[in-house]
This record gives sequence, structure tokens and C-alpha cells, in this order.
Amino acid sequence: MAAERPIYLDNHATTPADDRVLSAMWPYFAHRFGNAASKSHAFGWEAEAAVDAARERVAELVGGSPAEIVFTSGATESNNLALKGAAEAYRSRGNHIVTTAIEHKSVLDVTRRLERQGFRVTYVSPNGAGRVSAEAVADAVTDETILVSAMLANNEIGTVQPVADIARAVKARSSRIAVHTDAAQAAGSLDLPERAAEVDLISLSAHKMYGPKGVGALWVRRRPKIRLAPLVDGGGHERGLRSGTLPVPLCVGFGAACEIAGREGEADGRRVAALRDRLREAILSRLSGVSSTADLAPDDGERLPGNLHLSFEGVDGEALILALRDVAVSSGAACASAEAEPSHVMRALGASRDRIQSSIRFGVGRFNTEDEIDRAARRVVSAVETLRGAAASGVPPRSVVS
Repeated sequence: MAAERPIYLDNHATTPADDRVLSAMWPYFAHRFGNAASKSHAFGWEAEAAVDAARERVAELVGGSPAEIVFTSGATESNNLALKGAAEAYRSRGNHIVTTAIEHKSVLDVTRRLERQGFRVTYVSPNGAGRVSAEAVADAVTDETILVSAMLANNEIGTVQPVADIARAVKARSSRIAVHTDAAQAAGSLDLPERAAEVDLISLSAHKMYGPKGVGALWVRRRPKIRLAPLVDGGGHERGLRSGTLPVPLCVGFGAACEIAGREGEADGRRVAALRDRLREAILSRLSGVSSTADLAPDDGERLPGNLHLSFEGVDGEALILALRDVAVSSGAACASAEAEPSHVMRALGASRDRIQSSIRFGVGRFNTEDEIDRAARRVVSAVETLRGAAASGVPPRSVVS
């Protein structure tokens, strides 16, 4: 009898590409292989038309125009282009940037670099449930502020921030401030035109929404026009903001993923949320000493449909992950998994070190089934009971799973 396939519950780290996305991409790896910048023959024209169609689909998901979409290698590059590009372009106006303490590392590492270059950065703290208020962000704005960056949905604890309210509050202080949001986790799950209204810059990544790895986009508002200094100079591709030959198959796949999300995202979100709640109930009904970040303030705003962030009292989170050999979960952001320091997101919430180290992130996705959720819950309960039993006997947790 064949072994059961491992259960994938780490969809915040990456999602599997939808078969429909793969089907759309394949011709552009094979006989439709032209360079979209080749203007003198049919192969280039065909590739350019495919990129233009993809650009339209990404723009439709964001609620913008195709001319506002700049293709990048992913959300990390998009965040870098947005922050570094705006900081350089608007430095003559001021040197102050406002962001939040729970941003992705691809924002926080950029702001740290900008601080070394002479910019001042204010990091707005969330409340204990991981929510940042529009008023707190607006209150941090000064006459020197040129840029505000607040992520739409947190990649670790799933909190959805009131980005549209933040943008309106900031613009009420000064219409000259550029507002950016990292929407990598939110795209495909949340309505971006509504949630990011009045925002000027939006970062996206295809592989977080069932598209291919290696491609993303930055939406750059044209009216009123937002200026950015490019990070990469070369052939002047992407309106001079991001030079380099476009990966046509990846752009096509990104466009297909956006089209599917626009058509099916709402129903998809309801189904995924139901699976997430099923997993939560199955674990909490069988184990004591388990708390959810969402329970800290259940009425304090939404969370991503597939996000479940749990802390298991008396259990080392890394040991639990190792014990769940056939269930893929994580302790936080995949991009920061090589770092030994405790989660900066949980620290910002004021969580204790024990709580941080006992926390696990589950990411339910489009292709998970009820059977997988039920099996995963049983594995979690069994692993936690084993680790707690070992701890009560004085056995080191790592030796139990080695």
C-alpha cells in the first residue's frame, strides 16, 4: 500500500501552481518563445501581446490600468522598488518614512538601510491583536514625511490592516505623501480595489496566489503620478523602472492566476475559511493549553481566510514542526526562517518568549481537502501529546523527534 502523501499546510510560504496556470504558461516555454522587447518580427510581437494581456489581468485584480503595472521578480523586489525608489525620488521634499513594526522583512530591511542613508523612520506598533490603527499611522506623519508603508495582510498571524483608512487618514494630512502597501498575502483573497483604495503603490507576488515563482508586480499610480527612481538600469524596460528581459511564461502565468482569483476568489475564500475553522476546532476541542492569536481580540478586525496561528503551552514549536514530518507547517515567515531570533511580529504584539517559541503557523489553501484537514488535526494532537508527555518525564523535546 502506497504511503499517504504529506499534507501541505504552509500556503503562506508559497502556493502550488494551479493546473490552469501551468497550461497557460507552457506554450511560451516552447514554440512561443519570443522576447517581448523584440519589435521587428512576429515572435517578438506574439510575446509582447501575451505580456500585454497578462498586464491587463494583473491590473484588473488591482483595480488599475495596465500602464500602471511594472513586472518584477516578486514582492520582495516590488517592496524594494517602492520604498527605495520613492525615497530617492522624493528626498528633496523630506527624509521621513512611516511604516509598521509588523511588516515583512523585505520592507523592514529596506527601512533599516534607508536609516543608514540618513532617512528617519517611524515604526508604528500594533495593538495586542496585531492591528494597526489609521489614527496611529496618521499621527506619526510630520512635515518631512514622504512615504507611508503598511502591509494589507500579515504573512505570519494573518491580520488584515485597515489600509484604505490609513491611506485616507494620511492623505488628509498631506496629499503629497506616497502610500504603499505590501499586498502579497492579500491578493487573491481580498478585494484589492476596495481594501487598498487611495493607495499609490501596491506590491504583488504570483507564487502566493497559485501562480509561478519568480514573478511579481508593483502597481504605480499614474494619476496623480507617483515618481520612482529605478533600482535596475539597462534597456529601459517597464517604463524605465525595471530594466531586464521579461520572463514571458511567468508573466502569462501571473496573469492567469489573477484572472482565476478575480473570478473565483470570493468563493475560494469562503471554502478555505471553513477548512481553517474546521482545523482550529478539531485541535482546540482535543487539546488544552492551546491559544489562537485571533482569540486575543476576536472582534478587532479580520484575518486571512486560510491563516491559523496557534500557540501550544509547554511545547517547543520547532520540535513540534519536526514531529509533524508528514504535515508541512511553519513557525513564521519562510523568508526569515534562517534567523534564530524570535518572531518580530509576535514581539511587536507583546507576546512572551515562551508563547513565541510555542507558536505554529498553519496556512490552508485552495487545494486542501476536508480529509487532509482532519488527518492533520489528528497528527497535531498526537504530536503535542507526545511532546508534553516527554517534557513531563524530563526528556528533551528534540530527542523525541530526532
